[in-house]
Amino acid sequence: MNTFLKYEQDGHIVTLTMNEPERRNPLTGNTAVEEFLTAIARIEADRQVRAVILTGAGSAFSSGGNIRDMERHASGSMPGMEVRQDYRRGIQQLPLALFNLEVPVIAAVNGAAIGAGLDLACMCDIRIASESAKFAESFVKLGIIPGDGGAWLLPRIIGMSRAAELTFTGQMIDAQQALAWNLVSRIVSPDALLATAQDLARSIAANPPHAVRLAKRLLREGMHCRLDTLLEMSAAYQTLSHQTADHREAVAAFIEKRPPSFNG
Repeated sequence: MNTFLKYEQDGHIVTLTMNEPERRNPLTGNTAVEEFLTAIARIEADRQVRAVILTGAGSAFSSGGNIRDMERHASGSMPGMEVRQDYRRGIQQLPLALFNLEVPVIAAVNGAAIGAGLDLACMCDIRIASESAKFAESFVKLGIIPGDGGAWLLPRIIGMSRAAELTFTGQMIDAQQALAWNLVSRIVSPDALLATAQDLARSIAANPPHAVRLAKRLLREGMHCRLDTLLEMSAAYQTLSHQTADHREAVAAFIEKRPPSFNG
């Protein structure tokens, strides 16, 4: 049986490819969430992994929710509390798992990222886009709202006014507009997308893994905590960092004017 999520590892870098191109890589009505959670747990357990690339097979990054699967909810046959639990135990597990993953995740957006597909890209730490990528927070077009955390994620990335514009209109924007709005950090040709993501992943993986993981945790916590709280966390994390072998190696290599070797 074909799986939704293809897991490939090359040294310190894992590439996750959503692999249902004939349906444009939907996140519901299949095993997508379950497979994402399994992959994230596997990455967390493997201390050799230092960076992750997430992309989609075919012409789309992800089309988001499977509209045919939504018929279960639209029909009114499911009690409201059961629908609520369906979200809580399903798609809403994904933003929590990705938010708490300490390994940096790069979204290589190869095509359309629609609805929950856009929100999935927003769950990642870095987004780079193919010239053919398109983005839409399109829930309103189906008479629903972002049920997977997009209303929390998107404003923190592009600002409240632009997030409101995308959310209230459901309009689609192209890669150039996404770059102008800071939704993505760079645009590359379709042929160069994976190579660019891999170069970026290698640049991350070349650094001491504890420092990258703790820095990501601070960035994530900084999205919702006070400055004094973040400073306390920073002091604690810095104390841990000063006591690592990789920190000692970095200082020694700088003084000795040689390339460092980080072993994690």
